[in-house]
Amino acid sequence: MSRAFNRKKDKSWMHTPEALAKHFIAYNAKFLGNTEVDQPKGTEVVRDAVRKLKFQRHIKKSEGQKIPKVELQISIYGVKILDPKTKEVQHNCQLHRISFCADDKTDKRIFTFICKDSESNKHLCYVFDSEKCAEEITLTIGQAFDLAYKKFLESGGKDVETRKQIGSLQKRIQELETENSELKKQLQTLEEQLLIAQVPPGGGNSKVPTDIFDMVPFSPVAPLVPLPASNASPPPPPARPAEMRKDLFGAEPFDPFICGAADFPPDIQSRLDEMQEGFKMGLTVEGTVFSLDPLDGRC
Repeated sequence: MSRAFNRKKDKSWMHTPEALAKHFIAYNAKFLGNTEVDQPKGTEVVRDAVRKLKFQRHIKKSEGQKIPKVELQISIYGVKILDPKTKEVQHNCQLHRISFCADDKTDKRIFTFICKDSESNKHLCYVFDSEKCAEEITLTIGQAFDLAYKKFLESGGKDVETRKQIGSLQKRIQELETENSELKKQLQTLEEQLLIAQVPPGGGNSKVPTDIFDMVPFSPVAPLVPLPASNASPPPPPARPAEMRKDLFGAEPFDPFICGAADFPPDIQSRLDEMQEGFKMGLTVEGTVFSLDPLDGRC
């Protein structure tokens, strides 16, 4: 990886190896932002990126926006960019993805590094503003590279592969946690919809549904069909109820559907027979005979 550290060869490293290998070195700076670049290295490449981001910051400053402050944590594993108050990680640039780092000769406050994004595989140039520590931050990143390279040689390259695997697993864990959170939200929404759809026990309205005329529909019950007798005779009349209401005179009401010939006394039955025979032969009213025979000319 090409870096702009070799111009400080005569200067010794500023930190102990343990500080960068087991812990990290923290710096405060202003973050101008990052922008995509075409090449993974080069002084002209970072110079164009610095010019572009400065112009964008000048416009935002005229609109009243201030340059955000960040905290840089540098170690042999990479450079983390955090919010100085909440300590929330905004960017995590792994060291093996950083291809170029340099401070600006014309502006001593500016320092930059180029890192390859793990998701889009694009090269992004990160630009920072620090009034007093720009050169020191650049040297600290250079020392982290030197220690990481020595550790790589001692482990035979296994340490880098292990970190890559750990990074992939951490990324997968984060994706699964995000997916799990979304599924929990969907499950909660479905449970709320189910509770709304269900009628609480004892609190619902048991009103029978009606039609447009506010009439209760017929119940789909099969009609009663009388069963024929075994000798093909009509079914017997229904049995009389044990107790029937009587009229004002104490007599039982007459029901032609349940009365048979045997229900009348003999004298009344004979009188009925005579009347039926009279209707067959003719009808006499006050001495005048009316014939029911259409061929009879009497009138």
